[in-house]
Amino acid sequence: MLWVKAFHIVFVASWFAGLFYLPRIYVNLAQETNAAAATRLLGMARRLFRFTTMLAVPAVLLGLWLYLGYGIGRGAGNGWMHAKLAVVVLVIGYHHACGSLLRKFEAGRNTRSHVFYRWFNEVPVVLLLAATIFVVVKPF
Repeated sequence: MLWVKAFHIVFVASWFAGLFYLPRIYVNLAQETNAAAATRLLGMARRLFRFTTMLAVPAVLLGLWLYLGYGIGRGAGNGWMHAKLAVVVLVIGYHHACGSLLRKFEAGRNTRSHVFYRWFNEVPVVLLLAATIFVVVKPF
């Protein structure tokens, strides 16, 4: 079980690294006026989104293995796990939102400013903080 947990943590941390950096690329894309630079940034965003998705899959699967296979967080007195799973659903939604925004940039249909993306970039920080508190502190 400890191996599964260790790899879960590694993949979650890696997934979040991508979710922290991808919107930062969007900030730059929203400000970019040079077509060549925008093309380079789009390529970076596309590759990072694909790689981040590849990290998300084992993170979620290993988490499910811990929950369903080993029973971590199951049973009475584990309300923290329900809260953490709600956060995981929000993280997956955020990941999909990043993909949707990438498709808009690729189609030349971005309507949001760099300020929006600066705020959007803070969402995964809050989600990671919440999930970590639920797992470590187990407040309920």
